[in-house]
Amino acid sequence: MPQEPISHWIDTPDALDAVCDELADVRWLAVDTEFFRESSFYPVAALIQLSAGEHAYLVDPQALAATPAVCRLLGPEGPVKLLHASSEDLEVLFNWSGVVVQPLIDTQLAQGLLSEDPAIGYQRLVEHWTGDSLPKGETRSDWLVRPLSEAQRRYAALDVIYLPTLWEAQRQALLESQRLSWLEADCAALVAQAQRSLDSDGEWFRRHRQLWRLGPRSIAAYQRLTAWREAEVRSRNLPRNWLVSDKVLFAVAERMPANRYELAAVEDIKPSLVKREGDALLALVREAAQLDEAELPPALPSPLSGPFKKRLKRLKRCVGETAERLGVAPEVLARRRELEALVAADLEGRALPLPDGWRGELLAEPLRQALDGAAVDAQGSV
Repeated sequence: MPQEPISHWIDTPDALDAVCDELADVRWLAVDTEFFRESSFYPVAALIQLSAGEHAYLVDPQALAATPAVCRLLGPEGPVKLLHASSEDLEVLFNWSGVVVQPLIDTQLAQGLLSEDPAIGYQRLVEHWTGDSLPKGETRSDWLVRPLSEAQRRYAALDVIYLPTLWEAQRQALLESQRLSWLEADCAALVAQAQRSLDSDGEWFRRHRQLWRLGPRSIAAYQRLTAWREAEVRSRNLPRNWLVSDKVLFAVAERMPANRYELAAVEDIKPSLVKREGDALLALVREAAQLDEAELPPALPSPLSGPFKKRLKRLKRCVGETAERLGVAPEVLARRRELEALVAADLEGRALPLPDGWRGELLAEPLRQALDGAAVDAQGSV
């Protein structure tokens, strides 16, 4: 049975500051959030949970602005913050407080370095380390409703009170396996990524899995189209797909329409989008169409070609063997997208984007040798 939490509802500045004073000197501070973002780009904070163990403090961000005391608590002056699967929580907390939470430990990342389950959920993590089974009934609850039900308050409190216990166990296991420094480096990278994400993401275009199908001029158009959308959805506070989807932007870049008639003929584009945003889309396509050849990005190699697939297979084998030896999932060491970037750089004769840090110590040279071996094999088959 899960331990019964003691929760405290915090909805006044004085109560929040008193909690911050109480928690300022703890060793580890557990943090979680509940939020809503179905109709907005930025998440709407519905609840912020804080705990150092037995007591959970449920802060109502609908009633409270962040005070200087809570900003200090969440920032570098405060204790180490414990979060699970923290990326969205970091965004929620920044939007509420203006603070990038740090220093932090992500217990999901920690478990990824201790097992072959890098995406383990909080409930399963609690069960793994404590044997307790947590309720899941409020997962899809309406956290904006007031007052919260007793079931909601209990669920929210349970989401944080276990984190110090979990981290104690994980930390000991990481020390024994000499991987604590790996986690600290990964969590520092999380903070750095959160800070970069405050600006419009001009690199969104690289996430499209079919980018290699576009020629250089269409890649330039797609880059401009996605950068425009990123700026617009942030300024209008809209979900990306509410403005225009990746699929439609990709189709526009592929077709390179020169006028509204051609734009309206693009697959899946709606007349309402052409009417509202047609001029902006066509201007961006026109800008890419007028670029000099020297200004265009390079064409991308096809992942379906023999040389690409052979190199990727070698890299995946290299990563898989290292992951098996360490007892972790391969994606903890290198994601497929990173391996594909290595293959593309190798085929194009560019500098290899090899991993750095602890991953580089494990993999940089083996990955380089794997690519060298693929090149030798290719020469031998000629």
